[in-house]
Amino acid sequence: MTPTANRRQAACSREPSLSRFALALLTILAVACDGDEVVAPVERGPAPAVTPPAPTLRRLTQAQYANTVRDLLGADIVLPASLEPDAEEDGLLSVGAGTASVSSLGVERYEDAALLLADQVADDPTRFATIVPCTPTTADDAVCADTFVRTFGRRAWRRPLTEAEASRLVSIVTLTGGESGAFAEGVRYGLAAMLQSPHFVYRREHGTPDADDATVRLLTDWELATRLSYLLWATTPDATLLDAAAAGDLQTDEGLRAQADRLLADDRARTGVRELFTELFELGDLDTISKDPTVFTHASADLGPAAREETLLGLEHLIFDAPGDFRDLITTPTTFVDPRLASLYRIAAPDPLGFGQVTLDEADGRRGLLGQASFLMLNAHSTRTSATLRGKFIRTTLLCQTIPPPPADVDTSIPEADSTSPTLRDRLQTHLENPTCAGCHQLTDPIGLGLENFDGIGRWRDTENDVTIDASGELDQLSFSDGWELGAAVRDNDNLGPCFASHLYRYAMGHSVDPGEEDVVDWIAEGFVGSGHDWQSLLVDLVMSPAFRRAGALDE
Repeated sequence: MTPTANRRQAACSREPSLSRFALALLTILAVACDGDEVVAPVERGPAPAVTPPAPTLRRLTQAQYANTVRDLLGADIVLPASLEPDAEEDGLLSVGAGTASVSSLGVERYEDAALLLADQVADDPTRFATIVPCTPTTADDAVCADTFVRTFGRRAWRRPLTEAEASRLVSIVTLTGGESGAFAEGVRYGLAAMLQSPHFVYRREHGTPDADDATVRLLTDWELATRLSYLLWATTPDATLLDAAAAGDLQTDEGLRAQADRLLADDRARTGVRELFTELFELGDLDTISKDPTVFTHASADLGPAAREETLLGLEHLIFDAPGDFRDLITTPTTFVDPRLASLYRIAAPDPLGFGQVTLDEADGRRGLLGQASFLMLNAHSTRTSATLRGKFIRTTLLCQTIPPPPADVDTSIPEADSTSPTLRDRLQTHLENPTCAGCHQLTDPIGLGLENFDGIGRWRDTENDVTIDASGELDQLSFSDGWELGAAVRDNDNLGPCFASHLYRYAMGHSVDPGEEDVVDWIAEGFVGSGHDWQSLLVDLVMSPAFRRAGALDE
């Protein structure tokens, strides 16, 4: 049999887990269990009805704000040093953006940011000429001011300005320009007004009643363009997408699909993938992660950013450069390292200056996401590893299972190593034998112990305190002997693909999955499985689903 067929046979012979995705998965698994013979998958029925929750205003995350500003004002624009902090909810900043409020200090920060950006435009003739598509004849040229306001405003606010909005902004430009004697001064304050407006800082996706069914709210052309662009590019719609919205093209399946395909073919789609997984895997924390250098002598300030880049380059490769089964993220021997990571992994650096592609050797025991320094560093403490954190990540982030928090009064500390308990496995027995702790730790620790050959920064080790590490364990009744086999168990777990489909849905919609959306999430997950777990197919399937075009009913 081929390796693919072997994996398929293993999946077919395994007792499927009873999750809410089970029926969809059983349907897909049932079509490919005749040796190497692959039978065409059963066609899905139509998308189920969806009832989204009431819409909220979604504040741009700091990453989306930065990407948007660069697209509007130039890649070399100096970005503000501080904005209102992002808020995480349900594991994603993009979900928190729909619920977090802005503090009074945050309002001041957006104002300061807008003025900083406007100053750079007004004081740079080249940048000014790019932003203002006309030549003023006077300091208070109303015609040129109107052209500037409507042109830039459509891109910044992601929709055409109303007459009242345009009139107010033109007044700012002409009055300030006339009083100062310089049109650029008027643009400075008109631009600052647009960039600190809620219409720029927030994404509005309230929709409008469907002409055929008043109980259904559909996103407007402009709202749909915005949702599509921030999903696939993590930035504001470009002129082509806005023109398609203006023409009504996004209201047809053909027009929406054409724009989705165009955006995915653009390099900015790589930025979109990076932002999603930076949120999901919390890779931004690697910039400030701290490890005790007396314990981990190979730790350094540049290790975290390098580890983040390895993971993101690997995701780009798997999704765009060599697309295939996305579950291979967990088991692929292909990765990208610079000299810093090559030293940590004890392999030859493929490039003496930057990142290069390598194929990891099975003899070294490292492969896939679970063998990468990003995951291993983030899910460890400053002075030691953490089987609990690593197991929890696998359960919650990769398999979408719930781990309840510990009781408020429980002691979560782990005994120090001694002659009777030299390894973490020995020391964790306290939690596994305590009835108060065991309920949660039985779900996490036996999995995380499978990665004990990697220390708190991801360096391989055979022993802990001179005792050989036992990295065996079990994941959902599937035994493994080490981290290499654990990766295979996670990769082939029935919940992995549907879990990623659920993450993508929440990221795209900006809210946790509501009971009225569970069926459509299952339907999208079924399509992901049926596509062979192709990530780009999942993106397009989500975009083309009725759920992507709908908004919930407004609260009375």
